[in-house]
Amino acid sequence: MRRKFLLLLEMGLILAGLALGWSAWKINSVLEQPLHVTQERLLDVPNGTNPNRMFYSMEREGLLDDAVWLRLYWRFNMAGTPLKTGEYRLTPGMTVEDLFDAWRRADVVQYNLTLVEGWTFRQVRSAIAKHEKLKHTLDGLSDAEVMDQLGHTGVFPEGRFFPDTYRFVRGMSDAELLQQAYMRLDDVLAKEWAERTTDLPYRDPYQALIMASLVEKETGIPQERGQIAGVFVRRLRLGMMLQTDPTVIYGMGERYNGRITRADLREPTPYNTYTMTGLPPTPIAMVGREAIHAALNPSDGTSLYFVARGDGSHVFSDDLDDHNSAVREFQLKRRADYRSSPGPQTAPETLPEAQPEPDEPDEPDEPDEPSPQESAPASEPEPASEPAPADAPAPDEQH
Repeated sequence: MRRKFLLLLEMGLILAGLALGWSAWKINSVLEQPLHVTQERLLDVPNGTNPNRMFYSMEREGLLDDAVWLRLYWRFNMAGTPLKTGEYRLTPGMTVEDLFDAWRRADVVQYNLTLVEGWTFRQVRSAIAKHEKLKHTLDGLSDAEVMDQLGHTGVFPEGRFFPDTYRFVRGMSDAELLQQAYMRLDDVLAKEWAERTTDLPYRDPYQALIMASLVEKETGIPQERGQIAGVFVRRLRLGMMLQTDPTVIYGMGERYNGRITRADLREPTPYNTYTMTGLPPTPIAMVGREAIHAALNPSDGTSLYFVARGDGSHVFSDDLDDHNSAVREFQLKRRADYRSSPGPQTAPETLPEAQPEPDEPDEPDEPDEPSPQESAPASEPEPASEPAPADAPAPDEQH
């Protein structure tokens, strides 16, 4: 009897060994099976999906075989391994084991969205709305409602986001991307503020951000940022009007069609620095780190005027006579390829092109007289209070 029992036990062990060996072979062959793909494609792993569900879904779609064995392998060998939401790239010849390795490394497909220096918040929202891989949660909301969704109620959005190339995976929301850009701007501004030059005419970092937006919109040559900031800072200290065309353009809003006239320069909008002294109440565009640095570290000098040469660079002058001479030389005989503002920015195809924003007004009726920006008043007006725009918080509530 005992001998018979030992024989049966031996046979059972042999069979168990064979079963285990076959199972190991089967699992190994299942792992090494090539995925049934003939050309590159993306595999979407939705939020909340577990590996078991993915195995059966892929089997139904004909991408792999023997999902039940893969389920067993994952359970005993990869239990607790998170499956990151996103898209995974499948290529011909790729095996199930290769796919598991991509899942372990969370090697999801990433997309780029570039927010460009000098863009307005309207342009930012347009670019984000056109990117189909983002989850759109902000469509149809007003700017104020967008800021509410981001947790920044009462903050005016213009200039509060950092221009950069942001990487994201499919399913990331537009709100999450904007929140990254908002926090990045706060971080850059705080670091630059901590290392600023002393004796600047700003009450707080927000006013420096406003100045940086003027520098951003006026600068065609990067190395001139500090000089332009220096002119604006000296004008602020003297109580002179800044007289910069981008503020006129911003105040015109959607009425701007690529040109401004003398009537536009005289229109007293909250942003028109031809009719008010001091800074505008808010930034007028997104700014890069270099513009922020220039606003907080303006170049020393004595110049109070500048005029565009037409190639993106400027001539800087200390007095009105020299400035008017430069105006006559560079403004009244403009070249065919004249431009005074920054040149076109390279951006993804999904992003809208910024509208042309000339710094000098078009004056067909008065060709022999320099424009107000080019011939700033010789007298210096008394400082005036800064009116707040109708759709923005008061200046003291911008922080």
